[in-house]
Amino acid sequence: MTSILIADAHEVVREGLRAIFEAQPNWEVVAEAADGKETILKAVKTKPDIVVLDCWLPLINGLEVTRQIRARLPRTEVLIFMMHDNETLIEDFLKAGARGYVLKSDANRFLIEAIGSLASHKPFFTVRFSQALLKSFLARPDRSGSTLTNRERGVVHLIAEGHTNKAVATRLNISVKTAETHRLAVMRKLNFSSSAHLVRYAVRNNLVEP
Repeated sequence: MTSILIADAHEVVREGLRAIFEAQPNWEVVAEAADGKETILKAVKTKPDIVVLDCWLPLINGLEVTRQIRARLPRTEVLIFMMHDNETLIEDFLKAGARGYVLKSDANRFLIEAIGSLASHKPFFTVRFSQALLKSFLARPDRSGSTLTNRERGVVHLIAEGHTNKAVATRLNISVKTAETHRLAVMRKLNFSSSAHLVRYAVRNNLVEP
């Protein structure tokens, strides 16, 4: 049985969604909510498999609702159900933990498929949005490891392994002052404030073994 919570400020929308979902075998609407606060409370109480969420909820907005649900109920998937395409907003929801979205105008074509996908813990996006997201991603300047020079990446690698500036200088056959300069340059480029950040960065970017 797939349990669903419907969160939308408009009763007519909630009624329409309930009718669609309850017509499907083994789907059950366990709760409805009209605002963000109610959505969080009912999600925690009912622990649904999926929350179908309007992004513009009163009291607590959909973005914060998504963050709180995903933090409290990591097995609950969030599907954003929105009126208009907005790539930036959708990306914000993805970062908050949502795993799919459907436009309200596309509900007849994609909503059942989207719920089925999220019920299996697989993300759902329309082909059009996937193409737009890829295009946007490819157009962005690279702010990750490729912004570092090869020497800087070598410095990060050694620091992440626990070497001091003096040891880094010895390993790379450079002066201690130059090693310190490289370290500061890396911290500035990546906007880091501690060596712990450098270690996590090195692990994420496969510069050292986790």
